[in-house]
Amino acid sequence: MAELHEVDAWLAALLSQLEPAARKKMLREVARDVRRIQQANITAQRSPDGTAWEPRRVSARSKKGRIRRGMFAKLKTAKYLKAQANADAAEVAFVPGVQKLARVHHYGLRDRVSRRGPIVKYPERKLLGVSIEIEILINESLSKWLIKD
Repeated sequence: MAELHEVDAWLAALLSQLEPAARKKMLREVARDVRRIQQANITAQRSPDGTAWEPRRVSARSKKGRIRRGMFAKLKTAKYLKAQANADAAEVAFVPGVQKLARVHHYGLRDRVSRRGPIVKYPERKLLGVSIEIEILINESLSKWLIKD
């Protein structure tokens, strides 16, 4: 664990040598790439660790042969899933209008199906998270930017 703190301090020292504009540009690139990976996970209906989500509950409306849109098809778009960066941090998050919906499904909480509908316990479907793939991508991006200078 102490080694991790040493690496973190070393990396912080290297990043502080970059100009704020260059740091912001680098972090914007990293956030955009992380968002792209998260969108691919949502499209494939899997958690960041690679496990498949629990499928939708079978209802009378889901007839065989009917074409249905995948879960969270609109939620993964750039309109709702934003990648932001400044000189100090980068983040990938849902816009405030859909954060409640994302939180309910991410943590498997209870919520109403519609305004006056019944309360339902949704299964846990991790929408966002850090995986080994993302860690590798971030390390490659940081090393690429640090080698440039």
